[in-house]
Amino acid sequence: MTWQPDASGLAQIIQLLKESQSPDTEIQRQVQQKLEALNGYPDFNNYLIYVLTKLTTEDEPTRSLSGLILKNNVRAHFTNLPPNVAEFIKQECLKAVGDPSALIRATVGILITTIAAEGDLVNWQDLLPALCQLLDSEDYNTCEGAFGALQKVCEDCADQLDSPQLQQSLDVMIPKFLQFFKHSSPKIRSHAISCVNQFIIGRTQALMNHIDDFIQGLFSLASDENVEVRKNVCRALVMLQEVRMDKLRPQMGNIIEYMLVRTQDDDETVALEACEFWLSLAEQTSDCTEFLRPFLPRLIPVLINGMKYSEIDVILLKGDVEEDEMIPDKDEDIKPRFHKSKVHSMHNDVSNQDGHHDEDDEDGGIDDDDALSDWNLRKCSAAGLDVLANVFHEELLPFVLEKLNDLLFHQEWVLRESGILVLGAIAEGCMNGMLPHLPKLVPFLTETLNDKKALVRSITCWTLSRYAHWIVTQSQQNGHDLYLKPLMNELLKRILDSNKRVQEAACSAFATLEEEACTELVPYLHFILQTLVYAFNKYQHKNLLILYDAIGTLADSVGNHLNKAEFIHMLMPPLIEKWNSLRDEDKDLFPLLECLSSVATALQSGFLPYCEPVFHRCVNLVQNTLTQSMNYMQNQEQYEPPDKDFMIVALDLLSGLAEGLGSGIEQLVQSSSLLPLMYQCMQDQMAEVRQSSFALLGDLTKACFQHVKPCIGEFMPVLARNLNPELISVCNNATWAIGEISIQLGSEMQPFISLMILPLVRIINQPTTPKTLLENTAITIGRLGYVCPNDVAPMLPQFTRPWCTSLRNIRDNEEKDSAFRGICAMISVNPGGVIQDFIFFCDAVASWMHPKPDLKEMFYKILHGFKDQVGDETWTRFSDQFPQPLKERLSANYGV
Repeated sequence: MTWQPDASGLAQIIQLLKESQSPDTEIQRQVQQKLEALNGYPDFNNYLIYVLTKLTTEDEPTRSLSGLILKNNVRAHFTNLPPNVAEFIKQECLKAVGDPSALIRATVGILITTIAAEGDLVNWQDLLPALCQLLDSEDYNTCEGAFGALQKVCEDCADQLDSPQLQQSLDVMIPKFLQFFKHSSPKIRSHAISCVNQFIIGRTQALMNHIDDFIQGLFSLASDENVEVRKNVCRALVMLQEVRMDKLRPQMGNIIEYMLVRTQDDDETVALEACEFWLSLAEQTSDCTEFLRPFLPRLIPVLINGMKYSEIDVILLKGDVEEDEMIPDKDEDIKPRFHKSKVHSMHNDVSNQDGHHDEDDEDGGIDDDDALSDWNLRKCSAAGLDVLANVFHEELLPFVLEKLNDLLFHQEWVLRESGILVLGAIAEGCMNGMLPHLPKLVPFLTETLNDKKALVRSITCWTLSRYAHWIVTQSQQNGHDLYLKPLMNELLKRILDSNKRVQEAACSAFATLEEEACTELVPYLHFILQTLVYAFNKYQHKNLLILYDAIGTLADSVGNHLNKAEFIHMLMPPLIEKWNSLRDEDKDLFPLLECLSSVATALQSGFLPYCEPVFHRCVNLVQNTLTQSMNYMQNQEQYEPPDKDFMIVALDLLSGLAEGLGSGIEQLVQSSSLLPLMYQCMQDQMAEVRQSSFALLGDLTKACFQHVKPCIGEFMPVLARNLNPELISVCNNATWAIGEISIQLGSEMQPFISLMILPLVRIINQPTTPKTLLENTAITIGRLGYVCPNDVAPMLPQFTRPWCTSLRNIRDNEEKDSAFRGICAMISVNPGGVIQDFIFFCDAVASWMHPKPDLKEMFYKILHGFKDQVGDETWTRFSDQFPQPLKERLSANYGV
């Protein structure tokens, strides 16, 4: 006996479905409550499927809505549905796949894939055979509905389909899909390709068995008149490049020809799919240069053409609105920010002196159109040009420059704007070729910052930031007046622009300039701060967050040059005013706390007057987050999980205070519960919380060790447990904290050496350990050897070589000094331990520019002791292996 609805119950549910379409939010809220209450009745879901599939007298939106509510119930409660209800829903879905209404067919498809994903496809044995059988129906609606459902199942359950249990089904399905590439209906052709496409990236065996037929099928559809079909063909070819380039190579010339045409397709969505092809081809560098070189003269103009705003873009971006600074931001316009937790690293490795920083370059120009869809033809074309510039370098320039001359001076602002974007996109890859042009281009771009179109001004900010390294280098060599000063003046004016997009671009560009110029900016600090502080009162919500970043970056870049009374009086009042106006649960605290952390580190003692309220609030934020976390762990029904970013950012600001104020923070730590809270944070499940708490531990150890010392016995085992290089940043900060503690504890470190040394030696010997972690590990091993040489020296043979190679590239500083004193102390205890790697020790010693006199004396003794022990003849044979520069340095500095 099949289930039948009760008439009054059905009427009640239809009434609710109608009401839920009301624009009145209060009515919607009441309906929501009633629907939730109905979930308590086992057959409520039977009513919903009945309305969707059987009640043809109702209007389509109401029926579809019934299906979508059912989908949400399936997602939330599928495992708790009574078996007969689940069975009834499945049965009715399969019967309704071919509904005459396209909307109902689509809703049924969504419901089917949700059941398959939630209830595990393996348990719905007859689903795939039934849908495959329906594909052969003479009725178009049935065939299309079955394909629509299969496409969704293939998208959402590709991994399940590729499992051994469903292998046989796939072996049947893939050849069947391929037959439909020739179907007369474009919609069905499109479904068929889309289904197969889901199995490319996973290299599913069932597809690989038919790969030649698939590729032939794609070629036969290459010039299909249907947009969706063309889009799916392009998508397939892009993915096949990554997976089966061997199959595409013989046809590569034709494929490139095809993609050149499609990148200029009248339909922008097709052009975008095709444009992805150039990005993925550029990642296969050797193939890229071989195949693309002959096509560059035709491809580059196509990409450049794709970089201009379309008419729709300009409307969406309000390109004709020049002044909008008074219009408040909507909350949904503000992207979520991600806090970068503090990582302790040597800010001084020699290899990083060329001014390049490892931060990902903010692709502001490629990524500045927040109001547009996340990814569009303009961004994809610009990214393609950027990547190709990094493959072909100067070889690309002639084809770019040919187009650029027309664009940069064009009457139409949209074309001028695209030319400036082109200049930014090629900056990294073609820098050497651009050098002769920059003396003219940079002043031209600086001038263009005054263009009357806001979108031209904003892209110019980004493009100039891509050349900031060259501008700063020129200023260091030839004075500031030529490029740096004019650029800075104009950028600061743009920070106060009347257009919000320009303000944002200028702030970001200025932050990049700050990172490059560092102390070169010191003479202009008054003027810079005046502008940034004025912007505080001018900016709407979204740009304020970017302004904090520019101020924090300025503090990082000029350091304690900021610690002057006049600067502090300018900068601190607006920051503290914002700080006081934000509630503890306001996410705007994140960027403000990050900014204050940089400012506190830079101002040092200058921050003392502001320190106390900031310190207490940070401790409270940590305390509150830990309490919320505890409540949630104990009772997940009643409590929400807390946002731990509040705690992470607060810990990082406390680190900034400790680093900036040093012993000035001692009283505050003494009268607070910070250390027990930090002990809890060090054991948090979330890696970023541990990372920030270890950074704080290291900074407090340096600032006020007397308060850390009583807790050392509890802290040490926790630190040892976190010496796991799989979590690089956590491991890095734990390693650094251990090194700082050992310097303070001295010989009292001895009981903890055995806990620490083995994992550290393992890390330093791992070939995959990143550079920063290697340096920190080497320094900490050196420091442990410095305070307890007898305990660490026996292990010298196990780490001398990687230890020396890790530290030869960092500049002279206190951390390097203590580490090298450690290795000298260990060698004096166990001289035999370094014999096999002595050449590496010599090389590391030679990396010192100006060791302190007593350290230089230690090096002298070890080198001469070794030479005396082996005798002149052996020493000569040994030193003949040295590279010439090393020989000369050791001879000049140590007389060996």
